[in-house]
Amino acid sequence: MPKTTYDVIIIGSGSVGTPAAWAMARSGLSVLVLDRLASPGQGSNKTAIGGMRATHSEPAKIRACLRSIELASTWKDLYGDDIEWTTGGYSFVAYDIREEKILKSLLETQQGCGQDIDWYESSDLLEIVPDLRRDGLRGGTFSPGDGHCSPLLLGHAIYEQARKVGAQFRFGEAVTGIVTKDDRVQGVVTASSRYEAPVILNAAGAWATNVGRLAGLEHPIAPDLHEAGVTEPVAPFLRPMVVDIKPSEGTANCYFFQIATGQVLFSLTPDPIIPGFDCRETSAFLPAVSRRMVNLIPRLASLRVRRTWRGLYPTSPDGAPLVGRAEELEGYLMAIGMCGHGFMLGPGLGELLDRLVRDDLIDDDRLVLDGLSPQRTFEGHAALK
Repeated sequence: MPKTTYDVIIIGSGSVGTPAAWAMARSGLSVLVLDRLASPGQGSNKTAIGGMRATHSEPAKIRACLRSIELASTWKDLYGDDIEWTTGGYSFVAYDIREEKILKSLLETQQGCGQDIDWYESSDLLEIVPDLRRDGLRGGTFSPGDGHCSPLLLGHAIYEQARKVGAQFRFGEAVTGIVTKDDRVQGVVTASSRYEAPVILNAAGAWATNVGRLAGLEHPIAPDLHEAGVTEPVAPFLRPMVVDIKPSEGTANCYFFQIATGQVLFSLTPDPIIPGFDCRETSAFLPAVSRRMVNLIPRLASLRVRRTWRGLYPTSPDGAPLVGRAEELEGYLMAIGMCGHGFMLGPGLGELLDRLVRDDLIDDDRLVLDGLSPQRTFEGHAALK
């Protein structure tokens, strides 16, 4: 008979669920991953543009992402897969004193968490990103250890490693119920089967709130919509991810970088946010993002855009994920509300979640879990989205 009892059931095979399955199976746990879609990473993961930075404003996210970067940057040496990793760094630029103050105010926190980052005056920053518009440039931060890779290649590579160490995946099998008894989880029900486990991890991304309701829990997570695009390939000219956090009409920020195969990937954060699940592209995105990009690097004006797409950011009230145990239901874990950072947080959080299940937390884990606690009060908002 097919196996129906596991140590852990993970709902969702995306940016967090698949790394968590790999980490848990490596530790000897029997793991089942269930996903309503046809293969891993078919939700929000495949719409990510691939940036992986530890440059955040919250210590919890910095610490988790530092570990993700360590894993991604050494992946080819350790496992042989070319995931197109590039350690190009991130540069957050400032043309106004507001942005300069924000970026400088975060350095103590970022450096205190072990990140290699500093402020560069305009002349020094132009040595790193020589094509930036010089007029009005005050400077910016640069974090040389940040980088980027292919979400599809890394996601598939982690999936294959998870399978090698025994994690089981069942696709096209949506969870329709979470079985509980005496305020603890017992297992899950799908259209075709019932599976038992003392631990269930909700890693369902934009659909996490619906999964929580199956257990009688209400998670404050709702998706909003972001668009991205890619240009034709050109000769290398841009190494770091360039991020402009200056608000402008209809947009909160803009970011772009050149990948290993020559294309420039780009995105922005709309302001106000656009809630919902409608992933059809719009006619407004490309003119808005083009204006911002060309304003920062004028030579980009000659690049031709190949395509655009739209994806979901599962967002929490304060812009930070909810990671940890549910107080109301024993055995129910969540790693949800990644706010568009699931790809860069996932590998690091996957290992933390494994240690949480096995009650083998390290000091850094406790700091991360405190910062991302589902029981926290949602006050303020992340300074770097």
